[in-house]
Amino acid sequence: MNDVLIRRATSDDVAAIVAMIADDQLGATRESLDDLTPYLKAFEQIDGDPNQVLVVAERNHEVIGTLQLTIIPGLSRRGTTRGLIEAVRVAAPARGIGLGTTLIQWAIEESRTRGCTLVQLTSDKTRTDAHRFYTNLGFENTHEGFKLKLT
Repeated sequence: MNDVLIRRATSDDVAAIVAMIADDQLGATRESLDDLTPYLKAFEQIDGDPNQVLVVAERNHEVIGTLQLTIIPGLSRRGTTRGLIEAVRVAAPARGIGLGTTLIQWAIEESRTRGCTLVQLTSDKTRTDAHRFYTNLGFENTHEGFKLKLT
């Protein structure tokens, strides 16, 4: 992984990020590269928020991975600040080389640096390979998650 650079994403990376998000069984039904306008608008909001960090993993000037880290200050657990890891993706040609582990380890370290005492993430119930991956990295499945679609 010495040849991989993890860096803050720029608007030029949005198309590559969306392509990775769309490249799985769930993303294929929700995402579209036909019009990047809503993604670029979301990128502006993410990039302008100091508690959001959208990163890409780059090798040979090619984006091959991504994740979003959200820093959440809170009152529970005696005022604990949490790191929330979202949208972890590795491009198909780069899967199986340890990049996912490198990205998660980066997010954990960044969370520590920002004063977090807990890192959490959610994963769709159908992503059993991802669940095994996160468990192998030391994450525990301690909660049930709930969602309510608003649109």
